[in-house]
Amino acid sequence: MSDRVAALDFGAMTEVVQFLMELDKLKDVERRTRLLSNARQENSAEHSWHLAMAAMSLAPFSHIAIDVQHATQLALVHDVVEIDAGDVLVYDIAARDAIQEQEVAAAGRIFGLLPTGLSQRFRALWDEYEAGATAEARFANMLDRALPIMLNLHNQGQSWKENGIRLEQVEERNVKLAQQWPELWGYLKQHLDNAHAKGWLL
Repeated sequence: MSDRVAALDFGAMTEVVQFLMELDKLKDVERRTRLLSNARQENSAEHSWHLAMAAMSLAPFSHIAIDVQHATQLALVHDVVEIDAGDVLVYDIAARDAIQEQEVAAAGRIFGLLPTGLSQRFRALWDEYEAGATAEARFANMLDRALPIMLNLHNQGQSWKENGIRLEQVEERNVKLAQQWPELWGYLKQHLDNAHAKGWLL
């Protein structure tokens, strides 16, 4: 559990500055995927930025109209709870189920650092993403699934090999992506089959 950062006086902006300092802790949360340079693990803050850029870049290719600004906001807040809950491998279903309550508590604590209006706005974005309640939330979630696949396809299956991931696991965890964005999934599936043939996926 992350400790609350010390507050310095910034007048009416004090709570916002405290929130921003708390967000810095997301840079310390390591993910399973390494940078393409293989220099180190990526962190969750970098992943969130990368996801926001993916939302901006791939929205024109979506078969449904996407509010890019809104999708980008969802991408930026979606993993803030990992400051408290940490990152869990997407294919570890039991672990992901086990931390759901911890993530909800983290959302309450972290977004609760903000003044009431902003707190409610940021929490509503996180809840929207989690529920997949809008086209933008579903779009951001699809990209959240697709982006690590793309990274693994470009770094010889690094996290797949390190965690013993099977092709069937990737397919099962991305059924919604395949249904909602068949064009993108068609390309991913082709590359996944090639990765499997190369031994990057079991």
